Amino acid sequence: MTARHLYVHVPFCRRRCVYCDFSIAVRRSVPAADYLAALAREADRLRRPQAGGSQPAALDPGRLSTLYLGGGTPSLLGGEGIARITNLLCCGAELTECTIEANPDDVTPEAAQAWVRAGVTRLSLGAQSFDAGVLRWMHRTHDAAAIAAAVTNARRAGFANVSLDLIFALPASLGRDLDADLSRVLALEPEHVSLYGLTVEDHTPLGRSAARGDASPAPEQLYEEEYLRILGRLTADGYRLYEVSNAARPGFEAVHNRAYWRLVPYLGLGPSAHSFDGTTRWWNEAAYARWQRLLARGESPVAGREILRPEQARLEALYLGLRTSEGIELPEPVAPQLAATVSSWVAAGWADVLGGRVTLTPRGWLRLDELAASL
Repeated sequence: MTARHLYVHVPFCRRRCVYCDFSIAVRRSVPAADYLAALAREADRLRRPQAGGSQPAALDPGRLSTLYLGGGTPSLLGGEGIARITNLLCCGAELTECTIEANPDDVTPEAAQAWVRAGVTRLSLGAQSFDAGVLRWMHRTHDAAAIAAAVTNARRAGFANVSLDLIFALPASLGRDLDADLSRVLALEPEHVSLYGLTVEDHTPLGRSAARGDASPAPEQLYEEEYLRILGRLTADGYRLYEVSNAARPGFEAVHNRAYWRLVPYLGLGPSAHSFDGTTRWWNEAAYARWQRLLARGESPVAGREILRPEQARLEALYLGLRTSEGIELPEPVAPQLAATVSSWVAAGWADVLGGRVTLTPRGWLRLDELAASL
C-alpha cells in the first residue's frame, strides 16, 4: 500500500481537558525540534520500499491526496513547525485537502499566514463553547473572544474552509445556554461544524470526578434533545449532516475523514497514530517519550497490529456506512429477517429506504450502536 491519506499526531497540549482520553503529552515548553526529528525518522522508514523491495513504499508524497494534522494541539508548533512538517511529508505536492487542528488562542495572524503559505487549506478550531464558565470547567486555554478572533485571523490569512467543534450534553449544573452557543457558531459562518456529545471516560479528570460523585453526566433524554435541537438549527441555516457528528455546507465535507468512514487505506505517523491498508490495522506506541526513543534507536514505533477477518471487515463496513448519510446498500434478494428489521426501523422513524439503500435518520443515529448490532 502507498497511502493517499496521511494522518500526523502531534501530542502536545498545554493542559489536559477534563474529558480528554487522547494520547497527549502535557508540556509547558513544546519540544518541537525533538518531535520533528523523530517524525522525520519515522517518515524515512516509510519511504523505503517494503518487503525487501518487492512492494512500493508506504509513503510517497507524489501519491498523497490529504494530510490531517491532529492531536493533541498541532497549532502549538506555530507557523515554522507546521511548515517543516508539510515540507517533510508533502515535498510541494498539491493536496486535495490539508487540515490542521488548532486551539483558538494559537491562531494569531502570523501563524495563520504561515500555515496558508505551508499549504494548509482547512482549519479545525476546538471552540467547544462560548460560555466562560463552561470553558473554565473544561480546562480550555481560550475564552469566547479568542474564537471569533481566530476565525477573523484565519479569514484574513486566506482560509476558505473553517470548521468549529461544538460540545453538547454537558452537566446541567453548568447552566450552559446551548441556543446562545449555536447562535454564536452560526454568526461566525463556518463551512463545517463537528458535534461531540460529552462522554465520561474512566481514566480522565471527569471520569474520576464522576466516580467520586462530584459530577453527573447528562441523562440520555437531554443528550437526544440537544442533539436534535442542534441539527434543527444547522439544517435551517443551510448545513447538511453527512455523518453522525459532522455537518457541512455543500462541497465542504471533510475529504480526509470520509476516507476513514469508507475504509479507504490510510497511514498514520506520530505517537498513537493508526494505519490501515485494507486488510491489516496497526498502531504506534501511545506514549510520546517511548515513540521518540524507539525511533532514535532506529527501531519501529509500531506497538501492535491486527488482521481483519472477513466477518470483522463486513461488520466495520456496516457500522461505518450506517453512520454516514450514504447509508448501506441492501443485498439482493433481501432476506426476510433483514427486511423485517429494516421495516421496523422505518416504522419507528429511525431509518429511510430509497433505491435499495438504508440511511439512518437523526433519531436513528442516536441509536447507531444498537441498530448496527441488531444486523
